Amino acid sequence: MSRRNPTKRVRIGTVTLGGGQPVAVQSMCATRTQDVEATVEQAEAIRNAGGALVRVAVDSAKDVAALAEIRRQTGASLVVDLQESYRLAEKVAPHVDKVRYNPGHLWHHEKDRPVREKVAWLASVARDHDIAVRIGVNCGSVDPEMKARFPEDDVEAMVASALEHCRFMDELGFDRYVVSLKDSHPRKVIEANRRFAERRPDVPLHLGVTEAGIPPEGIIKTRVAFEQLLSRGIGDTIRVSLTLPNPRKHEEVAVGLQILADIAAGRFRSVPVFDDDTLNIISCPSCSRVENERFVELAEKVKEMTTFAREHALTIAVMGCRVNGPGETDDADLGLWCGPTHVNLKRRTETLGAYTYDEILPRLRKELDALIEARANGVPA
Repeated sequence: MSRRNPTKRVRIGTVTLGGGQPVAVQSMCATRTQDVEATVEQAEAIRNAGGALVRVAVDSAKDVAALAEIRRQTGASLVVDLQESYRLAEKVAPHVDKVRYNPGHLWHHEKDRPVREKVAWLASVARDHDIAVRIGVNCGSVDPEMKARFPEDDVEAMVASALEHCRFMDELGFDRYVVSLKDSHPRKVIEANRRFAERRPDVPLHLGVTEAGIPPEGIIKTRVAFEQLLSRGIGDTIRVSLTLPNPRKHEEVAVGLQILADIAAGRFRSVPVFDDDTLNIISCPSCSRVENERFVELAEKVKEMTTFAREHALTIAVMGCRVNGPGETDDADLGLWCGPTHVNLKRRTETLGAYTYDEILPRLRKELDALIEARANGVPA
């Protein structure tokens, strides 16, 4: 990977991204943040596996208190995912090396305040505490204004959102930021990052296929995207997002390191093209927001149950929490997002009901059979 985009250098704790530095591999804890012992153990497992950065989710004051203790007990460079709690940035900043915010989520909160004003506040917090920022754009949560501006091109909506927030940061004189543009489809990840890199080759990029799913399919999707981007000099850090049980989360790092080693040695295993003509199951990597750990088991059962439908061009999304679940399932033919005791079933944006973990598979099968029959009869689903 001697060919690299001439990105600026961004320091994140003991790690430097961009500027020709080695591509860093990172992962995210799936433990409850308030379970300090388990989270420290997982952070150390990720670090010892070769993870340069370890991300945790923080959604409450209790999470912040736990984070302070986690910081004391781990040597990992820590990143906090703010998601819907951007106001916690000021409280978490003393304990981490980077914060990640989602422009789409930021748009929805405190709507009476201009987005640029909210970004300015985040930049000032980061500057005051000497930490970096990731502008993390996700396909399922692009803000409505960008969606309306590019109704026929969801990739461009993602890119435009990232460019807008980069402009905000630049105008504020804050340059210690990186960007990510993620989708569950490798083709869209490749296209979004390629377009962004053409326009802002100076900005370090965090690469990932969000909700890549269960191995080996999740690894294949991720490998395709990384091979196509890193070989073009695009990408400064990577996250492999696999649906794995907690004790195996560090395996994301091992997969990422292997992909990097293969690319460096010219061992390419692509290029399979992910046409939209077969069954596509997407599922998020478990994280601390998962409210029932049966989510991982459910994703595996969905994969097993739907093997009969693999030749049908349908997308089924299995999401683990209420933060990403509702929005990230909107584009799926059938979507499941998991709560503590029930799984919410959707047909694209339509909610079909909430079912227990024991009830959901037969109900999903009924809806899947109906979709397949409708399409066979030429009825729009």
